[in-house]
Amino acid sequence: MTAAERPNVHWIQAFLEAQAAELDAATNTQLAYARDLQDFDAWLTHKAHFAQATKAHIERYLIWCDAQGLSKATRARRLSAIKQLYRFAFEEGWRDDNPAIQISGPGRDKRLPKTLTHDEVDALLEAAKAAPRDTSRTHAMMELLYATGMRVTELVSLPVSAARGDPPMLLVRGKGGKERLVPLSPPARAALSTWLADRDAAEDAAVKNGTAKSPFLFPSRGKLGHITRQSFFNLIKGLAQTSGVDPAKVTPHTLRHAFATHLLAGGADLRSIQTLLGHADVATTEIYTHVLDERLKDLVLDHHPLAQKRDD
Repeated sequence: MTAAERPNVHWIQAFLEAQAAELDAATNTQLAYARDLQDFDAWLTHKAHFAQATKAHIERYLIWCDAQGLSKATRARRLSAIKQLYRFAFEEGWRDDNPAIQISGPGRDKRLPKTLTHDEVDALLEAAKAAPRDTSRTHAMMELLYATGMRVTELVSLPVSAARGDPPMLLVRGKGGKERLVPLSPPARAALSTWLADRDAAEDAAVKNGTAKSPFLFPSRGKLGHITRQSFFNLIKGLAQTSGVDPAKVTPHTLRHAFATHLLAGGADLRSIQTLLGHADVATTEIYTHVLDERLKDLVLDHHPLAQKRDD
């Protein structure tokens, strides 16, 4: 079967398999590629096959995406997926060109990440301590997230073995399978110790009823075997309502941003924060300097006497 005879879905599947095998692409990354390429495929229906699509087709698709109201970031991501698909096709000999290679992306909106103040984080942690359901689990997850700046996927999928022995640091497996060590604060270690005792007691009871022990720190009886990102997202929104913090500001990722911003404000250097967050490029970490700049500017405008309007 020639490349042109392969259905577009086969091109997408082959590309995703290559990404997984050669680059160890994370599951979430592969799912994003799949969604973007499936959307391009749907738009191309009755216009062209991947094997015959031209630069003009791709440009018209991007114009269509813009007309749908998609953000610059989304359009840039879709173009990136298309470029990588055609680079793969070129390397496989399925095409003798890459029709997307000379297309410039729309760029990204420069938006500062939302973050939380120290008081807001404290309110969330206090609410987690007093959570009526699964109290010790909720408290441990919140303390760990703020103490380490982990991504929510990294948090929910932590193996229980990483937390044994009251470790001062956790070994975290991040994007692309890259591992890093993150230090634990005393409150996080205490919350983790309490949760481990409750978790192990529950696991022992489950084993007596014929259920196998879970390898995860935060187990669940669902398909993944651990609490899902969506479950934790819902949990943290509930904590926001309980604590009086605006729920629109609170997500697992804003706690990650708070971790980085508060470290930077406390004097930590960018390289250290980059390592702790697991960023491949320090340029990604530099966004937090802009967040801090904005806060310092607001501080001056709100409190410096020369910035105040005078009546004299």
